[in-house]
Amino acid sequence: MTSSTATDPGPLAATEVTGGAEIRPSLLCLLLSFLKLGASAFGGPSMVAYIGKMAVEKKRWMSRESFFDGVALCQLIPGATAMQTSAYVGLRTRGVMGAAVSFIGFGFPAFLLMMILSALYARAHNLPAVVSAFSGLQAIIVAIVANAVVLFGRNALKNSRDVIIAVVAALMFGAGVNPIVVLLVAAILGLARNAKTPTRRSMNESPGKFRFPMVLLALIFAAATGFGLLFRFQRKLFDLAALMSMIDLFAFGGGFASVPLMFHEVVQVRGWMDGPSFLNGIVLGQITPGPIVITATFVGFALHGMAGGLLATVSVFLPSFLLVVGIAPLSSRLFASPRINKALGGVLCSFVGLLLTVTIRFALNVHWNLLHIILGGAAFGALLLNVDILWVVLGGALISAIAGWA
Repeated sequence: MTSSTATDPGPLAATEVTGGAEIRPSLLCLLLSFLKLGASAFGGPSMVAYIGKMAVEKKRWMSRESFFDGVALCQLIPGATAMQTSAYVGLRTRGVMGAAVSFIGFGFPAFLLMMILSALYARAHNLPAVVSAFSGLQAIIVAIVANAVVLFGRNALKNSRDVIIAVVAALMFGAGVNPIVVLLVAAILGLARNAKTPTRRSMNESPGKFRFPMVLLALIFAAATGFGLLFRFQRKLFDLAALMSMIDLFAFGGGFASVPLMFHEVVQVRGWMDGPSFLNGIVLGQITPGPIVITATFVGFALHGMAGGLLATVSVFLPSFLLVVGIAPLSSRLFASPRINKALGGVLCSFVGLLLTVTIRFALNVHWNLLHIILGGAAFGALLLNVDILWVVLGGALISAIAGWA
């Protein structure tokens, strides 16, 4: 999936909404609008531009400036940027309930499709054509992650200090150091970066709109109660939920940051599934709409059936949702701190190292032959040329399946 930034508005660039009253949508309107958008949300973070096109141009729910301030907030906190942006739009227009409705609406199509594909995979993954298709797609996944290294590196590494942080992180991840320790080291090294502090505009113009302490506390209390009950009665499900929540909390940089952490913890640390099976889950995540972190649904389903798939999905999205709702009122003050921005910049640099490490590890899990080398190389070249990732994945699946039948 390709990356997107707040300075690259995509379709939004053509039109800027200025002046006029903002329209306050109903909760049902938010739900239906984001369900429709979520059903076609191929492209990961690039969907941020289309959320803006809908919210600013078509629906006129907010100003362009306000929308991009929200995008900047979502990029600076961990989690899937497109999912968080949908929550921000709902929060900005209809409060916490609007945030929840928009967030669920945008993510539900990907969740439903991934649950169906996970069930089909469990039944058919041993068929020769399916084995061949997934085998070829694993080589393409290596190319996708390698391309993510290029994209993240281009955006995050601005000078030699940033490169040093990325290299240190890669070595630490490669040595099996706990990801939390790596992120803390990267944050400390990031304090030495010469980074400019981003400015905030509309966030601090109407801070009262974002004050929902009681609702936020209620959500946190409900989540904590749920975790407590799982710990007491379903320890395996608790372990799954706790891991997915931890992954979301440390996924600075979006979905491509989540997946390497998930691979590290699920495959290498806990051994819950083997590397090739996890790669197949990423393949399914690439052909479904929504963020690539929906791979969590596949992991949960493979481990504990439908209950595991649902719980893993909720757990991998809930922390970042709570962060959007909780931090939005404080963002103008919090992200005005140069130290915080430098530390977060260091964390982002560390994910370039993480992606590089994971690219190597993914490659080691592929059974390379001539076809796989050609597929991987062609996919990497196509992605560098900005070919849509969906066509890369579907084309690779078709070629691999035909090779399996031949």
